[in-house]
Amino acid sequence: MSQWNLAEGLSAEAAALFGDLDRVFALEGEWITGDPLSEVLRVEHQGVRYYVKRYWGAGKGLRRWFGRPRVKAEWQNLRHFDKWGIPTAPVVAWGLERRIGAFHRGALITRELKGTVDLADLARSGDPRLADARWVDRVSRQLASATRSLHQHHFAHNDLKWRNLLVDDAGALFLIDCPTGTFWWGPFLRYRVIKDLACLDKVAKYHLSRSQRLRFYLQYRERSRLSAADKRRVRHILKFFEGRE
Repeated sequence: MSQWNLAEGLSAEAAALFGDLDRVFALEGEWITGDPLSEVLRVEHQGVRYYVKRYWGAGKGLRRWFGRPRVKAEWQNLRHFDKWGIPTAPVVAWGLERRIGAFHRGALITRELKGTVDLADLARSGDPRLADARWVDRVSRQLASATRSLHQHHFAHNDLKWRNLLVDDAGALFLIDCPTGTFWWGPFLRYRVIKDLACLDKVAKYHLSRSQRLRFYLQYRERSRLSAADKRRVRHILKFFEGRE
């Protein structure tokens, strides 16, 4: 059984290029990254670049047979982001194929966000924008709003790292790559919220001041000062990766 979808408004030429899984798995392009379950290619067509993520593994353990394959989780999560007003890469094609009930292969294609770079690259290169307090505050406010929206929907990203945050030349922020994000409730959600915030702070503590990191948390909470509960949560965030770095 094969399920393949094309986004509305896709040009006829692009629709033909990405018309089905056979054509998508036959595509050639610039290899970007890969792991035992998937690979990412960059393909250019009529001056537009696309990222083609191809999966041949559903995930670990029984996920090949049961539950939601990683590729399906990724396209559903990006579509959630769009629905919630969180800027992300436009999804142009998505789907998967099963054989005898088991996951066989799947793909997700997104259009390039022009002029963007991930925050991890900025940190590694010592980009001067990270020393610009006004630029940092602009990005911080967007990130706080997006993260708060995720958590208010009982959703945790689960890989909310700087490498999955893109900014363009105007300082607009985009969230990408979320194959392991899902919905949680109760204490499970509280734990995942702390993990998301700790992932962000894992790099921030080396490149931003303590006051900038605190300001981000207050922006996230939409408060001017920390409550007693906030102070406890901040301590949990700071200790989350202790001994694991």
